[in-house]
Amino acid sequence: MNFPKIPLAQWVDHLVDWITNTFDPVFNAITGFIEGLLDNLVTLLGIGPSILLILIITLFALYTSRWGVAIFTLVGLLLIDNLGYWNATVDTIALVLSSVVLTIVIGIPFGIWASQNDTAKRIITPILDFMQTMPAFVYLIPSILFFGIGVVPGILASVIFAVPPTIRLTNLGIREVPKDLIEATEAFGSTTGQKLFKVQLPLAAPTILAGVNQSIMLALSMVVIASLVGAPGLGAEVYRAVTQIKVGEGFEAGISIVIIAIILDRISQNLRKPLFGNIINKKIVYSVLAGLLIVAYAAVAISQAKPDKTSSKNVGDQVNYEITGIDPGAGLMKSTEKAMKDYGLKKDWTLKEGSAAAMTAELKKAYEKKEPIIVTGWTPHWMFSKYDLKYLKDPKGSYGKGESIHTLTKKGFKQENPGANKILDQFFWKPSDMEEVMVDVQDGAQPEKAAAKWVKSHKQEVGKWTKGAQKGNGKEVKLVYVAWESEIASTNVVAKVLEQQGYKVKLQQVEAGPMFAGVADGSADAMVAAWLPTTHKDYYNKYKGKFEDLGPNLKGTKLGLTVPKYMPIDSIEDLKK
Repeated sequence: MNFPKIPLAQWVDHLVDWITNTFDPVFNAITGFIEGLLDNLVTLLGIGPSILLILIITLFALYTSRWGVAIFTLVGLLLIDNLGYWNATVDTIALVLSSVVLTIVIGIPFGIWASQNDTAKRIITPILDFMQTMPAFVYLIPSILFFGIGVVPGILASVIFAVPPTIRLTNLGIREVPKDLIEATEAFGSTTGQKLFKVQLPLAAPTILAGVNQSIMLALSMVVIASLVGAPGLGAEVYRAVTQIKVGEGFEAGISIVIIAIILDRISQNLRKPLFGNIINKKIVYSVLAGLLIVAYAAVAISQAKPDKTSSKNVGDQVNYEITGIDPGAGLMKSTEKAMKDYGLKKDWTLKEGSAAAMTAELKKAYEKKEPIIVTGWTPHWMFSKYDLKYLKDPKGSYGKGESIHTLTKKGFKQENPGANKILDQFFWKPSDMEEVMVDVQDGAQPEKAAAKWVKSHKQEVGKWTKGAQKGNGKEVKLVYVAWESEIASTNVVAKVLEQQGYKVKLQQVEAGPMFAGVADGSADAMVAAWLPTTHKDYYNKYKGKFEDLGPNLKGTKLGLTVPKYMPIDSIEDLKK
């Protein structure tokens, strides 16, 4: 069918832009409120030695559940502490608790509404279907634009993903209350409120708590995904281990998440009927705990209150002493950490982890409002073509003198596929060439179409790459790449050239670590995305000798801290002032 494509993506983009511009003050207020709540909760949970919170959680597990659960809680939390993940665990617990509180506040009222109104149920049900089936990653995209990177979009994406079970099971529990009981309450003249709070909700409590329990598990399952937009905690540790192919560290962080999941699951299942509830009334225990938590939280909130410094002339105050970074474990992030140490910024400044996409989204949001922002930047990148940016001078040379992007192939690829190897070996272009493709992709073109456009308009350069190379005759070439805009551009261009020469090209997007591992173990044929000598240094050294380095396919890259030109700073040294 040759019907023109419906511009759904453009419509959604325009809608998101309109929402962002129209409701920006509201989003800023929500961001500040949630960040403040979470920061205070993390501070409260982190007061005193770790053993204090471990014992409190263990005693609560003992009160609500069996001795076995209490012993598991104690041993499990001590193991997490011993492995060095306690601070990340506190961040994760705070994130999950915040998500669950919002889930309960939103989910139970909507569930009650759906149970009392058939029209509301018919409207809410397809919305819940949409929320549960839409990939969780999709929620992060508008969340970044609305709330910036950090824990807030992670919490809100978790709430969207986790709230449906609470709504569904609240509605189900109330609707399953026996009709003869409802008729009896009506016969005695009960009001709607009395019927709901004295009959329906108490009888539906087990089902409602089952929904809350499921929401807790779903919120916990989101911690790794939330780390993509800068949410701290065990999810960020797992993400860091994945990107660096550190199996042991990934297992440690993963088992920590499993331990927390089991503890929260067992405790939440027994809240309604605690094991020792007949000895110490649960209302007394829960009331005392709630009272202590509220008082302690209020004390922390008062002590943590800080004056607004956004109007300060100090650039650190203006950006809240934060540098917006990319993927945890990336070479650029390590170089930035080194720069922060070299320039004496480690004490006051924070490097926010996330992803390249989250970083550019945050830059877009700040640039359009002419707000100050500091990001980790590299060229070639489309953001330098779209925005008026500048690198901060690096007099100490923390970022080195620039890099080259190398082409790597698996061992034996030259003998196995000499024609494709020759094309890859002769592939070389300039940063301006790469940025041309990147800008087209950023403006909405599909990567393969942007690549085809560039190849068609640069036949002379392409001719140099294919000179003397054998035709493919259907031979398969598997290329791997990391989802950076630069590597998406280069890999698609090379793929298009190989296809024109008769090769069957398969592209596979992975993280940086798996990209190197794939070429090293032969499961991938080649990549054109090795940034050397700094960004991918660790991966290169780890697998050195297990691949062939065909040399650079692009020279003239640069790394460093980047700011909009409207910011009145010129050097990394200015951040210390």
